[in-house]
Amino acid sequence: MKTSRYAVIGLAAIAALILAFLVRGMMAGSGSHKAEASVQAPPTQPTARVLVAARDLAPGTRIAEADLAWQDWPVDTLNKAYIVDGGMPAASAGTEDAAVKGDGPVAVKKPANELVQAVADKVAPSAAKEAYVGGVTRESILAGEPIIDAKIVRADEGGYMAVMLNPGMRALAVPVSVDNTAGGFILPGDRVDILVTHQIPRTNGSGTIDSVQPVLRNIRVLAIDQQVAAEEGKQSVIGATATLEVSPTDGQIVTLAKASGTLSLMLRSYADAAGPSGAVAAAPTGAGDKSVRIFRPDQTTEVMVSR
Repeated sequence: MKTSRYAVIGLAAIAALILAFLVRGMMAGSGSHKAEASVQAPPTQPTARVLVAARDLAPGTRIAEADLAWQDWPVDTLNKAYIVDGGMPAASAGTEDAAVKGDGPVAVKKPANELVQAVADKVAPSAAKEAYVGGVTRESILAGEPIIDAKIVRADEGGYMAVMLNPGMRALAVPVSVDNTAGGFILPGDRVDILVTHQIPRTNGSGTIDSVQPVLRNIRVLAIDQQVAAEEGKQSVIGATATLEVSPTDGQIVTLAKASGTLSLMLRSYADAAGPSGAVAAAPTGAGDKSVRIFRPDQTTEVMVSR
């Protein structure tokens, strides 16, 4: 009798322990669900696309399209100097912010116009990406660094001459007229040879003779007066000044030639544009020179031509 009683008491104790463990497990599971439901999901950060450098750009680099890229940028950290893609955030349809309401989180849509306004408050109106292609960097720009106008000379800034010049070259203006610019048919972008005409004394001492000598060859014309491109429909440009692209040394040569006589520009064929460019080697005085007589109805002129 005592043995059976002890057995019943033992079974009851074991059952009580099992029930206690089950109740504890159920309570723990319910608590974890409540904890999960009370955790608030982090809000999505609105972003805008910012123009950045795709690689390191050294000062004086002419920018190609591959050198620029769009990168998502948090709206809260935008700077007014950054170039933003149309002033629109990356998620223009709206952003979901999580909020706890009742027993669980509820997704709340943030209107797109609020994001657009946030971007507008952070940045100033900016030009398109294409406006910076062909420009030149003023300062070093690291890969991933936002592009700003202060570090770029844009190609669309009124044909800015510094953008048009190749590295190491200079712009030099020389006086021209219809007579010495192929009748005005020399246009910006053409290639020319430069001659100088001046007077030298005759060998016999009786007066002077006109001399024509080559100075530079295959020189690019940057502008005629203030025009850096030929206007549509115009076949010629009449101007008083031609701006040439020359090296520093060639600039000194043509400046000295301009002071000693009259310059003339000879238009080169596009087929010869790939030839050598720069100063023409000076021949010894009298070597290779030929005297050419020009007969006119009222006078005869003798000109010394260098070969």
